[in-house]
Amino acid sequence: MAKAEREERLARERAEIAARVARFRATQQKFEREREEYCDTTLANAVNGSGRSVSWR
Repeated sequence: MAKAEREERLARERAEIAARVARFRATQQKFEREREEYCDTTLANAVNGSGRSVSWR
Protein backbone atom coordinates (compact mmCIF):
# COMPACT_ATOMS: atom_id res chain seq x y z
CA MET A 1 0.00 0.00 0.00
CA ALA A 2 2.81 2.43 0.80
CA LYS A 3 4.30 1.93 -2.66
CA ALA A 4 1.01 2.89 -4.32
CA GLU A 5 0.73 6.00 -2.15
CA ARG A 6 4.29 6.98 -3.01
CA GLU A 7 3.62 6.53 -6.72
CA GLU A 8 0.46 8.63 -6.47
CA ARG A 9 2.35 11.38 -4.64
CA LEU A 10 5.10 11.35 -7.25
CA ALA A 11 2.52 11.49 -10.04
CA ARG A 12 0.86 14.53 -8.41
CA GLU A 13 4.23 16.22 -8.00
CA ARG A 14 5.10 15.57 -11.66
CA ALA A 15 1.73 16.97 -12.73
CA GLU A 16 2.26 20.07 -10.58
CA ILE A 17 5.73 20.61 -12.06
CA ALA A 18 4.39 20.17 -15.59
CA ALA A 19 1.65 22.73 -14.88
CA ARG A 20 4.18 25.22 -13.49
CA VAL A 21 6.43 24.78 -16.53
CA ALA A 22 3.45 25.29 -18.85
CA ARG A 23 2.47 28.51 -17.03
CA PHE A 24 6.08 29.73 -17.16
CA ARG A 25 6.30 29.04 -20.90
CA ALA A 26 3.00 30.82 -21.52
CA THR A 27 4.20 33.84 -19.57
CA GLN A 28 7.49 33.92 -21.48
CA GLN A 29 5.64 33.70 -24.80
CA LYS A 30 3.37 36.56 -23.72
CA PHE A 31 6.40 38.69 -22.85
CA GLU A 32 8.00 37.85 -26.20
CA ARG A 33 4.83 38.87 -28.10
CA GLU A 34 4.66 42.12 -26.15
CA ARG A 35 8.34 42.89 -26.86
CA GLU A 36 7.86 42.19 -30.57
CA GLU A 37 4.74 44.37 -30.68
CA TYR A 38 6.57 47.19 -28.90
CA CYS A 39 9.52 46.88 -31.27
CA ASP A 40 7.27 46.85 -34.35
CA THR A 41 5.35 49.90 -33.11
CA THR A 42 8.52 51.78 -32.22
CA LEU A 43 10.14 51.05 -35.58
CA ALA A 44 6.96 51.99 -37.46
CA ASN A 45 6.80 55.29 -35.57
CA ALA A 46 10.47 55.96 -36.33
CA VAL A 47 10.04 55.25 -40.03
CA ASN A 48 6.67 56.93 -40.51
CA GLY A 49 7.11 59.70 -37.98
CA SER A 50 5.24 59.66 -34.75
CA GLY A 51 3.87 63.13 -35.12
CA ARG A 52 5.97 64.29 -32.19
CA SER A 53 8.83 66.69 -32.43
CA VAL A 54 12.11 65.35 -31.12
CA SER A 55 14.93 67.69 -30.23
CA TRP A 56 18.44 66.29 -29.87
CA ARG A 57 19.89 69.57 -28.55
